[in-house]
Amino acid sequence: MSNALVVGGAGYIGSVTAALLAEQGWTVTVLDDLSTGHQAAIPPNARWLNVDIRDRKALLHAVEQVRPDCTLHFAARTLVGESFPKASEYFDVNVGGTTALLHTLIQCGFPRIVFSSSCTVYGEPDNLPIDEEAPVKPAVSPYGQTKQMNESSLAWLNKHNGLSYCSLRYFNAAGAWGNLGEDHRPESHLIPLCIDAAMSLRPPLKLFGVDYPTPDGTCVRDYIHIADLAQAHIAACHWLLQNQQGSSLVCNLGTGTGHSNLEVIRAVERAAGSRVPYNIVDRRPGDPPALVAANEKARRTLNWTPKFADLDVIAAHAWKWRTMFPKGYPQ
Repeated sequence: MSNALVVGGAGYIGSVTAALLAEQGWTVTVLDDLSTGHQAAIPPNARWLNVDIRDRKALLHAVEQVRPDCTLHFAARTLVGESFPKASEYFDVNVGGTTALLHTLIQCGFPRIVFSSSCTVYGEPDNLPIDEEAPVKPAVSPYGQTKQMNESSLAWLNKHNGLSYCSLRYFNAAGAWGNLGEDHRPESHLIPLCIDAAMSLRPPLKLFGVDYPTPDGTCVRDYIHIADLAQAHIAACHWLLQNQQGSSLVCNLGTGTGHSNLEVIRAVERAAGSRVPYNIVDRRPGDPPALVAANEKARRTLNWTPKFADLDVIAAHAWKWRTMFPKGYPQ
C-alpha cells in the first residue's frame, strides 16, 4: 500500500482525487488549511492535516509524519479574474507555497510530485489543438504567470536536485463525482454559473463577448470531467513510482474537443430542463478565443483515456450535484 499526500485535497479537483486514491487502496493524507477548500469535501477515510503550505515548520513536520511515496499538489489560488487585483496574494500562495513544498519534499527525501498545472501556460496559442511542444508564451494573467514560474522551478529542481515530477496541464475541469462537486467562493467557472442562473440562485449569467473569431462568436474551451482528471493524476503517481528518480513528464489533460460558451449554456439547459438566462457583456481580460488540448501524450504515456468526454454528461453530473447541495458544501 502506498502513501499519498494530497496538498489541497479539500478543494474541487483535490477532493475527488483523494477519494479515488483511497478507493484504489492508497493511504491518503489531505493537507489543506481550508482557505478555499471545504472540510466536508475531505474523504472520510483520509487523514486531514490543517496546514498552510507557506508555514515551513508545520510543512516539515507533516511531510516527516506522512513520508509520502507520492505528493499531489493542488493547493493554489485559481481564479483568473481575481488574480489581477490580488496578484500579490497569488504569487505569495502559488509561488511561495509551492517553493516551500518542493524544498521540504527534497529536504526530507520524498522527491516525487504530481503538479497541478494549467493550459494557461500557453497564453494565446498559434495552433489548435495545443500539444506539449507549443511554445510557452508570455502569461495573460498573474495566475498564468504563477503556473509558468512553478513549472520552471520543477524543471530546475529536476535537473539539479533529483526531483521527479509530472506536470499536468489541464484545461477546463468540470462536472461532479458523487457527493463531491464544484463550490468556489466566489464562483467563476461557466458550468456552475449557468446552473445557478437556471436555478435562480444568482442573477442572469454574464456572457463575456460574442465577437471572438469562433463559429458562434463566443469563447471555445475543452471541458474535462473531474473524475477523468483525478484518474490521470493517479496514473501520474504510478508513472513516477515506476520510473527512476529524476524522471519528469509534462502532459496536457483534455478531451481534444472544444465547446463554445453558447454550447455549454445549451447543455446545461438540457440537463436542467429549463432556460439559462444570460446577458451579453464586454470581453473579459485574459480570455483567449479558444483553448483545446491535444491529449495523445497523456493517452500514450499514462495509459489514460477520458471516460466522460460528452458535454451533456458533464453538465448532467454538475446539475445533479447542485440540486443535492443548492447552498454548496456546509460550512
